Amino acid sequence: MSDIDPYGTLGVSKDASDAEIKRAWRKLARQYHPDRNPGDSAAEDRFKRIQEAGDLIGSPEARKKYDEESQMRNMFGGGGPGGVRFDFGGGGNPFDGGGMGGLEEMLGAMFGGAGGMGAGMGGGMPRQAPQQQSPLKKGKDLDIHLDVSMQEAKEGGKQMVSFTRLIKGHVGNMQKENKKVNVNIPKQAKHGQSIRLKGMGHEHPEGGDAGDAHLKIRVDPGENRRWENGALIQEVAVPYSTLKLGGKVKITTPSGKTGNLTIQPNSRIGDRRRMAKMGFDEGNLDLELILLENEELTEEQRNILDSLRDSGL
Repeated sequence: MSDIDPYGTLGVSKDASDAEIKRAWRKLARQYHPDRNPGDSAAEDRFKRIQEAGDLIGSPEARKKYDEESQMRNMFGGGGPGGVRFDFGGGGNPFDGGGMGGLEEMLGAMFGGAGGMGAGMGGGMPRQAPQQQSPLKKGKDLDIHLDVSMQEAKEGGKQMVSFTRLIKGHVGNMQKENKKVNVNIPKQAKHGQSIRLKGMGHEHPEGGDAGDAHLKIRVDPGENRRWENGALIQEVAVPYSTLKLGGKVKITTPSGKTGNLTIQPNSRIGDRRRMAKMGFDEGNLDLELILLENEELTEEQRNILDSLRDSGL
């Protein structure tokens, strides 16, 4: 896997919706594109990292693969003990390399012990069964996600969810299984709400109950909005003159209501205004001021800017 943190590179949280990630990628790629920053090596390096982050999580398919691989590696504390590598690409046994010792270490780290698996796991001699049988183990839990629109979260209903888990093979080895489950989303579902899918997590190589899958709902906040620690943030683009002199800008709330927001004189980029019960499902909405960037300037605007520059502004 890449060494970069694609979520941090794009400035989004790990529970951001796929649509939110795509919007963030487009905005940053445009901002740091070499055509807009000729001769700027720092911007070029940033653009390359943004492109790499987009390759990793910019599409639902790529992000699903990245998150699943990250989750597996986190189970094994990195690349896997004993030189064992987890391969998500093919089919059949997903464990590759390291021999029986490394595999037992990895399964032990993942499932809390992997004794008694000698035959069928690495081709070695069967181990002597313990005199007292150990209690059955339980497989690891699995985290999965589902993106829904605000309308879908409000109305609820059935949604198909696909994910990958580990199951026992015919000869005792572990292999991946691509699973599809129809999940009932409750009405008025919240962003970050978790739904437990009992027994849908990873199986244990020694038998026993499978772990659970925990489905986390990600509500797409919409254009120019994002979730921040459970709070809904909406960016409001304000011209520089309005920031300094004050005025009004038009906004549209998540419910579709429009109105004029009063900007106080000498406001700053990053200032926030809270609007109670104007966010998603009557939650709070935090308005964050950003600078309006004009793509093209008229000749009159250029002349005015030249005069402002000459005056020290």
